[in-house]
Amino acid sequence: MAIFNKKKNIEMKTNPQADVRITILEKINENIKGTLYDNAILIPRFGYTIDIQVVKNEEKDGIYTLQTIFIIRNDYLKDKDEPIIEPIASQGKDFDSALKMLAESFEALIWRPIKMMFDKGKALPISSNYLGQHYDYDLYVNSVVLMGDPERKPAMLIYYIKDALSSFLGSKKYYWVRIFLARQGTKGTENYKQNIEVRINGVVCPSLNKRFQPYLDTWKDQDITVVEKQFAFIVNKEEEDLCPFTKEQVVEYTRKTLPIMENCKSPEEAVKMKEEMDNFIGNPALSAEIRIFIPEILAKLTLGYNEGDDLFLLQPSQNQEENPEEKPVPIRFAKTQLRSYYYIQQVLLDYLSRTKPDKEKVKNIVFNSVTFRELRKHIGQPNEKLGRPVEAKDLFVPGTAYRVNIPDYKVW
Repeated sequence: MAIFNKKKNIEMKTNPQADVRITILEKINENIKGTLYDNAILIPRFGYTIDIQVVKNEEKDGIYTLQTIFIIRNDYLKDKDEPIIEPIASQGKDFDSALKMLAESFEALIWRPIKMMFDKGKALPISSNYLGQHYDYDLYVNSVVLMGDPERKPAMLIYYIKDALSSFLGSKKYYWVRIFLARQGTKGTENYKQNIEVRINGVVCPSLNKRFQPYLDTWKDQDITVVEKQFAFIVNKEEEDLCPFTKEQVVEYTRKTLPIMENCKSPEEAVKMKEEMDNFIGNPALSAEIRIFIPEILAKLTLGYNEGDDLFLLQPSQNQEENPEEKPVPIRFAKTQLRSYYYIQQVLLDYLSRTKPDKEKVKNIVFNSVTFRELRKHIGQPNEKLGRPVEAKDLFVPGTAYRVNIPDYKVW
């Protein structure tokens, strides 16, 4: 299993089975008892659809491996919330044993907390307060899934981050949290490997990753790979999602904005671009977020500097009208609390990988990044500690600061 993100070129024998995907869905559905339709499992009573992609289906040296990606969508909120995307791998002496392990892992890791959520099972209460907004949530979590060492007694992983989760939650109806820990080898030696990854709605949260290092350090050294995984679902108690835009709209507007930004080269053209964007988006706040975050995110993706989990909204101080020279007050909150941020980032990742734009056009956009203009002062400067000039990868930025000059601006 590629849990340490390293790939090996090996000769593989694929299973001749005609449709492994359907076979896996049928096995998963034995306990879910949904409806198999159009190569997916429909669960009308919960409003969920389960689909899969088969990444690997092979046998080598007497070990059968299945690697899949589960895609779970909420049918009622598909335009507001992204799907749950979870890779699950399994091994066995043959296809049937690997399939059995895969089904058991899916049920323990993902399906049980989903069922708890809809059965109104025992939940942990969480509240979030940010930017004048208050939300209450229920957190549903199942036991830890352990692989590699059946003698281990894993800790309840969610408790390591429960007190910090509220600072990552916003106005969305659903959030899902994935915790993944892996360790192999003897610490301090070349063969030692580890992986710590905490994701909220698919987004890696570096500050939460750090909370698990002391716990991982207590694991004993072993030649085998030991893995602990836990999934949690968080439900916003608000009856209705009042966000005035959908994910699809943000994606559409971001794609439409990119060619305009590629050719915007003067202050006059920037003013014209703002007017054009405000017109076709029809929401000045969302227009501002797209206009601000495209260059900031593109700078991060292309330069490769390290960045934290936070955003800093710059708001005028109470005395700024009397003293215009007084600096605005930064209000810190998490990127996961602003839904447009990662919708925009998703478009930009696709823009770089599929569109493959001309470098000059990308530079033209990145030059509008405030972060880039600041980092440019340090990149290339001699550094005695490094023994070489500073590179972008050496720099860390706590987050992105931005300002929206719109009265009663609300973070969605």
